[in-house]
Amino acid sequence: QVQLVESGGGLVQAGGSLRLSCAASGNIITINAMGWYRQPPGKQRELVAAITSRSVYANNTYHADSVKGRFTISRDNAQNTAYLQMNSLKPEDTAVYYCAAGWYGVAYDFDSWGQGTQVTVSS
Repeated sequence: QVQLVESGGGLVQAGGSLRLSCAASGNIITINAMGWYRQPPGKQRELVAAITSRSVYANNTYHADSVKGRFTISRDNAQNTAYLQMNSLKPEDTAVYYCAAGWYGVAYDFDSWGQGTQVTVSS
């Protein structure tokens, strides 16, 4: 089992930046991908960004169209930590952000989740 601990959420004005961190521990040999989801109030959870590691999939990234050019996912494999750098934040980015970990084969399959961290962007 993999445990995920997120940090870095908070309140920021529109146009500002935040960086989220997600530290993985436990049976990390079972994962080769980490990602960030978000769930705005009253809406479904959506995949924001994801990154792979190891072998032929090393450092492949995905970013949702809504965040391309503003958000960047990265990973420190030595520290088993994933980051989400969020720039040019908009009020519509307000959501609870969840870290996820799992396996990438032909698609992302996330089965471990963090507790979530609130990001609020004021206009």
